[in-house]
Amino acid sequence: MSNAICATEHARIVAENQALHGELKELRRQLAWFKRQLFGEKSERHQILDPAVQANLFDPAATPVPEQQEREKITYTRRKGKNRDNAANDTGLRFDDSVPRRVIEVPPPAGRESDEVVATRTTFRLAQRRTGYEILEYRHPVLKERSSGALTSVPAPRNVFEGSVFDVSFAAGVLVDKFCYHLPLYRQAQRLSQAGIQVARSSLTAVVARASPLLAPIAQAQLAHVLSGGVLAMDETPIKAGRKGPGKMHQGYFWPLYGESDEICFTFSPSRGGAHIERTLAGRFHGVLLTDGYAAYERYAAGQPQIIHAQCWSHMRRQFERALDSDPAAREALEQIAALYDREQSIRARGLHGEDKRQARQEQCAALVRDFWQWCDAQLQRMDLEPRHPLLKALGYVRERQSALAVFLEHPDVPIDTNHLERGLRPIPMGRRNWLFCWSEVGAEHVATIQTLLVTCRLQGVDPTTYLIDVLQRVGMHPAARVEELTPRCWKTRFADAPLRSDVEP
Repeated sequence: MSNAICATEHARIVAENQALHGELKELRRQLAWFKRQLFGEKSERHQILDPAVQANLFDPAATPVPEQQEREKITYTRRKGKNRDNAANDTGLRFDDSVPRRVIEVPPPAGRESDEVVATRTTFRLAQRRTGYEILEYRHPVLKERSSGALTSVPAPRNVFEGSVFDVSFAAGVLVDKFCYHLPLYRQAQRLSQAGIQVARSSLTAVVARASPLLAPIAQAQLAHVLSGGVLAMDETPIKAGRKGPGKMHQGYFWPLYGESDEICFTFSPSRGGAHIERTLAGRFHGVLLTDGYAAYERYAAGQPQIIHAQCWSHMRRQFERALDSDPAAREALEQIAALYDREQSIRARGLHGEDKRQARQEQCAALVRDFWQWCDAQLQRMDLEPRHPLLKALGYVRERQSALAVFLEHPDVPIDTNHLERGLRPIPMGRRNWLFCWSEVGAEHVATIQTLLVTCRLQGVDPTTYLIDVLQRVGMHPAARVEELTPRCWKTRFADAPLRSDVEP
């Protein structure tokens, strides 16, 4: 009896030891992979670190936690101040004599040139050049009508933001500095202070908040155009947005969509659930949906007969890259994928489109894809791959997605991967490292609207400052039915040759 108990206990210990040994090997593989990402090569051809997936700045595992010290509770009272930073708000400007100033004489309105000028009023606005700041000093006359003696003050030229001291050039500069060059508003306030201008950070926040609703209809028109195409790439990236509790932020997600005409749209959702895919695409998109391996896309496409689901070879390749240290066969997989990419690059270099491109892919790429499937099937027959082995995981990833990975062979307009989309969404994680989070979900919607237009400006070769200065002035008088003409792609052909400019420009 005791021998049977000893044998059972021995078997349990052996099984437990094997499980722990397998877990130790897996942890060592993960550690080696993370070391390679931190200290090794970052070339996409050899070792990949996904540029679209950034470290979570709020993840305790990724950020050293300072030692907890004894806390002392301090209470105090203070007087409610008026603009404690002595900065300008939307009712006035504070600047010193070092700030350049441009005087602009406002002419009398047509038909009143002969009236007597009895006084001159002055209005100041803060403008921004590419090389610095400037004060626009508008001198508009007070006219006395000769017949009746009535006094009339000629108003200053119309401003984009009614009652604001900020010129359209300054508003455009704030948006470009934050969303193109990732300069937080508090740093912009510091730069203004060093230039001799005191501007409250709350006023800079108001510039973003007031500009976004003006630009939102343009972003929505661009989204409608993107969804009307036959090929759509879609992805998601996290952002801290909105209060979750005292001192905590809720994690939301930006979902970028990349259309056929090199236009990108950012949509925001407070969660990563598939419901956002349904809300965004349902009834609005028919064609090929290109995504990464996130299962929510596959589940949605499975119930939509008008949608063909394609998946990204670059994301699949990264599965084998993670297995490099575990099995030399992973290198063989990467070499086969590299050969496929070389053929695809050759086809792209020839500038082929339509049926010519489809035929070239069938002749040059289809055989490589079939050979790769056969190689994966052969590897799956190996008996030495334990269930948690990284190579087995990579092979299982391929087996579940073969049909979606092969879609590009039959559809010439479908890219082989979503790398173009990841390059487009890069400003989000890059900006996240500087301004960290959005204070609210409304703020996240503002970011989505502005980045939709500014990233598309870059894709279309449009200068974002020139575009914003023009569109912010034009949007209020442009027919709503033709708002699509103000999207960067259409604006380039209709208005780029003679854009509306700011008074700060000569």
